[in-house]
Amino acid sequence: MTDATPVAAVRLDVWLWAARFFKTRSLAKQAVETGKVDVAGQRPKSSRAVRVGEQLQISRGDETYEVQVRGLSDLRGPAPVAQQLYEESEASRARRAELRAQRAAAKNGYLPPEHKPDKRARRLIRALGDIDAI
Repeated sequence: MTDATPVAAVRLDVWLWAARFFKTRSLAKQAVETGKVDVAGQRPKSSRAVRVGEQLQISRGDETYEVQVRGLSDLRGPAPVAQQLYEESEASRARRAELRAQRAAAKNGYLPPEHKPDKRARRLIRALGDIDAI
């Protein structure tokens, strides 16, 4: 089943899956169809062929990746192999690191409870929830 011959082009959704941007091919296809992936500034179809040297912009959650295709694969392999399929721009890395730092700073004020609420605390929580219903 494994094919040792290099491929000239791979479907976009298969490449995104093989490069580990999405966990399944169907999630990659859905992301392409909903406009979360741009190829050279244009909105592609999931069956579009990806070639070496193309620029991709991939939005996944709050993060946006700007990558250049360095290799093609239609098989999903280990993460170190998948990372060799693309090269992320320095501006994209810096922007993602800055957003990650902002999210971490925003979470610093939140302190999760040390334990589950006891019977008395659960009654108070329910009572507070009933105030809005009146």
